[in-house]
Amino acid sequence: MPKHQFDVQAQPEYLPEQSEPEAGVFGFAYTITITNTGDAPGQLISRHWVICDAQGHTEEVKGLGVVGRQPLLQPGESFQYTSGCRLRTVSGTMHGTFHCVGEEGETFQAPVPLFVLEAVGQGPVGQPLKGRVLH
Repeated sequence: MPKHQFDVQAQPEYLPEQSEPEAGVFGFAYTITITNTGDAPGQLISRHWVICDAQGHTEEVKGLGVVGRQPLLQPGESFQYTSGCRLRTVSGTMHGTFHCVGEEGETFQAPVPLFVLEAVGQGPVGQPLKGRVLH
């Protein structure tokens, strides 16, 4: 087992109450669970997200910590948070990386696997929203 290793899981959710399909605004929440699966403590320092909509528009988001925190995780510990984003299309993807540091100053990356954001519900004038199939 590697000395420093964080496992990252994502659970996306469409938010119809924060969406305006007729205006091309689709709101999503995502819950991230970070688990220290390594042998040593590590601290999440910053994040880098790549958010893509179904039309190929890409946005990159970088910043310190997550939801205002920089959690220190002991081996076996987890940290969970929920955040959100908006897309211009009914579907898209997110993936990214957490930059982390060990207690002796060594840095490591925790990749966030690609996950799909997909609106499920009703579009304008009662039309069902149809998501894009990603292959």
